[in-house]
Amino acid sequence: MTLNDLKEKLNETEKVLEMVQGLFPIEKLLKEKQELEKQQQEPNFFGDRRRVERVGKQIAALDKKVELVQKLSSQFAGVKDVILDLDENDLDFLSEVEGELKVLSKSLESLRLEGLFKGKYDGLGAIMTIQSGAGGTEACDWADMLYRMYERYLTKRGYKFTVLDFTEGDGAGIKSITIRVEGENVYGYLKAERGVHRLVRISPFDANKRRHTSFASVEVMPEIENDTDIVIKPEDIKVDVFRSGGHGGQGVNTTDSAVRIRHIPTGIVVQCQNERSQIQNRENALAVLRSRLAQMEEEKQQQSLNQIQGTLKKIEWGSQIRSYVFCPYTMVKDHRTDWETSDIQSFMDGEMQDCIEEYLKKASEEKIG
Repeated sequence: MTLNDLKEKLNETEKVLEMVQGLFPIEKLLKEKQELEKQQQEPNFFGDRRRVERVGKQIAALDKKVELVQKLSSQFAGVKDVILDLDENDLDFLSEVEGELKVLSKSLESLRLEGLFKGKYDGLGAIMTIQSGAGGTEACDWADMLYRMYERYLTKRGYKFTVLDFTEGDGAGIKSITIRVEGENVYGYLKAERGVHRLVRISPFDANKRRHTSFASVEVMPEIENDTDIVIKPEDIKVDVFRSGGHGGQGVNTTDSAVRIRHIPTGIVVQCQNERSQIQNRENALAVLRSRLAQMEEEKQQQSLNQIQGTLKKIEWGSQIRSYVFCPYTMVKDHRTDWETSDIQSFMDGEMQDCIEEYLKKASEEKIG
């Protein structure tokens, strides 16, 4: 890269920085923090555990944004000063500065993307369910592989996740698994994974080493805590309890602690069996039900918006969004954006943020358009 190229890249990065500073104005963020801190001074504030946790998380998130914007602004100013002082003879420094600018640009772009999370639930945690498709053991093994991929991704992102429900495959893998994921903007990111994931590989379960195609579905819903729009009436649900399944040994519950809830008006059925306490499983099942109802409402609103805009295509449950090919070549391809990589092993190890961000960028552009 020549010095002129580097200066052009610098100008592009400065525009992104200005966008970030506009999306996250420090004075406004500090004012929001002050308002939240006033809530902490209210009488009986600490008597509401959920409110204490929610406000505490909001304050921490604001502190994090302020610190990050200030840090990136300072880093940009330093890189800019260095570039403006360079001349064409400083070949040894050009490559080094180019690398620093590239890392800075990526960080700014990721923060800019977070600023586009304008959905009602984008900042919340999420409930994710992975369901094996038709295909028996093959599909169950693929669902298990997807779960391991997300487990690694979530760990690298620093998100906390808990298994709420789990059903083993008959021969291997899992039929389905439901997890709760906690963290900032979790739903905003993970909603990009909603849809059907397709695997092509030489089957380890086929003695003839033939190539097989397997499918698994991923459902992602926002985790709703307190939303006056989502009301679950006692008369609208039917609750059943049953004995939890498990891997055997001490992990199997010997009491009827698992809970299944059917929402009569919509026909939605959810179940949780991870906890030994029936009360805790009931609370978790109701949390999943609230999330499903919120997701239904969001989809209705999106359908109405699509009719008006006619631009953004909704990711429908059952639509194939991504292919993972292990043979005869290696490739991961997202069919919504045409993003792809041949490094499938890194992707399966949780290095999937670039793919997710590419989809979210396209989605936000099409919404705007």
